[in-house]
Amino acid sequence: MKSIERRFYNLKKNEPYIGSHAYFLEAVRGQGFSRQAIHRWFNKLVDPEDYASDEKKGILEELEEATNTLRTTENEGELPLGEFIYE
Repeated sequence: MKSIERRFYNLKKNEPYIGSHAYFLEAVRGQGFSRQAIHRWFNKLVDPEDYASDEKKGILEELEEATNTLRTTENEGELPLGEFIYE
């Protein structure tokens, strides 16, 4: 079973100086997690100081979209493991 929490902490361990919102985005990107799971784990894992409270709804919508969309590279057809994409 896929685990947002496990993926989040693995990313955090490998790249310790990035904000928790970025870890969370990469943990859910292309994984097909449910809306409920994203919202629940976002509230548990992402530091509220990493985003403005009035932006939370938009951030959650972005995360819901990202979980169902796999971004690809032209060369390999998929992202190298652990590579971050910043928008």
